Amino acid sequence: MSNLQTLRFYATPPHDCSYLPGRKAKTLFVDPQASITPEIYSELSDLGFRRSGSHIYRPHCDNCNACVSVRIPTRFFAPSKTQRRIWRRNDDLKVKRVPAQLTIEYYRLYDRYITERHADGDMYPPSPSQFMSFLVEGKQPSCFYEFRDPDNQLICIAVTDMLDQGLSALYTFYAPDQEKRSLGTYAILWQVEEAKRQGLDYLYLGYWVRDCRKMNYKTAYRPLDMLIADRWVRV
Repeated sequence: MSNLQTLRFYATPPHDCSYLPGRKAKTLFVDPQASITPEIYSELSDLGFRRSGSHIYRPHCDNCNACVSVRIPTRFFAPSKTQRRIWRRNDDLKVKRVPAQLTIEYYRLYDRYITERHADGDMYPPSPSQFMSFLVEGKQPSCFYEFRDPDNQLICIAVTDMLDQGLSALYTFYAPDQEKRSLGTYAILWQVEEAKRQGLDYLYLGYWVRDCRKMNYKTAYRPLDMLIADRWVRV
C-alpha cells in the first residue's frame, strides 16, 4: 500500500498554460499505478493536489507560482449580501446525491454547457468519452449532486469528491439559459452548507490565478484559505 513517502511522481514536459496566454506550464502527476487510499488522497489535497478523472495532479511550473490552491473554511464562511440573495433565489431547487455516472440526461446538460459557455476552451468539442474520462473515471469517493427545478428539470450538476476533512468541488455544469439563478455560485454555497452538515471543515475549490479573469470568482468567498509556500494562509 502506498503512502506519501513511497509515492512516485512524474512531471510533464512544458506545455501551453491553460490559464495565462503565452506562458508555458508543467504538471506533476501522482503515479497512476499507485494505490491511493481516500486517506492519502485527502492528504494530497492538503498539499495542493487536484483530481481530474483517474489523474491526481498539481501545477509544477519553473519560476512561476501563479496557481494557488484555495479552500473555504466552512465553519467561518460568511456569505455576502449578493450570495445571500442568490441563496434565496434558488430555495425552490431540490438537490439529490447520485453516483458519478454517464446518462443521456447528464450528457445533454454537459454538452449544452460546454458548447454555449466554453466553446473557446480546451474542453470543446464535448464528447461522451470526455465526460467519462473527466468526471466519472477515478477510484476516489465521488458523487454528482443533481439540482432540479420545481418542474423536475435537471438544471445543474455539481461533481464532488469526499475527503476526510472536507468536500472537493471538482466541476459544475448547468443550464446556460438559467443566468438569473447564478447556478455556479449557488452550487458552491450549497456545497459549503453540505460540508457543514457533514461536520467537515473545508470546501476545496481548486486553483486561483490572480491574472486569470475566469478564476476571479473564487475570491468572492470569505474567509478563504490559500496555500502559499506550502502553508495554508487565511485571507
